[in-house]
Amino acid sequence: MGNSIKPHLERAEKSGVCQLSNQGLAEFPPQLLKLVKNLRTLDLSHNKIAHLPDGIRNFEQMKSFTADHNRLTILSEALCNLKKLETLSLSHNRLNNISNAVGQLRAIKSINLSSNQLSHFPMELCQLKHLDVLDLSQNAIRELPGTIGDLQAMEVNLNQNQVSAIPADIARCPRLKVLRLEENCLPQAAIPREVLANSQISLLALDGNLFATKEFVNFPGYDEYMERYTAAKKKLF
Repeated sequence: MGNSIKPHLERAEKSGVCQLSNQGLAEFPPQLLKLVKNLRTLDLSHNKIAHLPDGIRNFEQMKSFTADHNRLTILSEALCNLKKLETLSLSHNRLNNISNAVGQLRAIKSINLSSNQLSHFPMELCQLKHLDVLDLSQNAIRELPGTIGDLQAMEVNLNQNQVSAIPADIARCPRLKVLRLEENCLPQAAIPREVLANSQISLLALDGNLFATKEFVNFPGYDEYMERYTAAKKKLF
């Protein structure tokens, strides 16, 4: 492993960008810890890494960390210590737990935790003031917290989970424009009127739930929702 990644490490030392995807890595390369002063971007996707070292907390300049398609089971507290991190992608791992410290990622803008084994919506995500995009699709999340109205994200993807109800509090989300809940367990009665009539949501994706898509037009608040949907669509063209 040492020789095969050496050229990547040498380039990373100069550029601050390290690309180590598809390297057959079974562990986090300890040589990387020598680059804590200047590494800004790190991609470890498509490897076999099961743990991240505590030393990852020392990458003070890290802005983007990607480790998709590995074997991670925990989003560690050490990773949550990266104060400048803006993009975090850990899709297609085995995550079943997220550290309570995730709320410390003060600069984070995009989080992708899709295709993992999460059974609960991490409430700590509601503390992230600069979060724009949150992808929790293809997990096993059954319910959303009643305090989800504090979430700052503009786009949330919860497709292919097991959500059976939408809290009315989600209508309070100040910046939420896109909410994807396709292929969940939602009956018609689980869609609060407030979400359609009084929220900022301009795209609510609900295909593949426990009601026919054509019934959506009869939901209370549908007309108000369509006004926002149409206005948002016009801005794109």
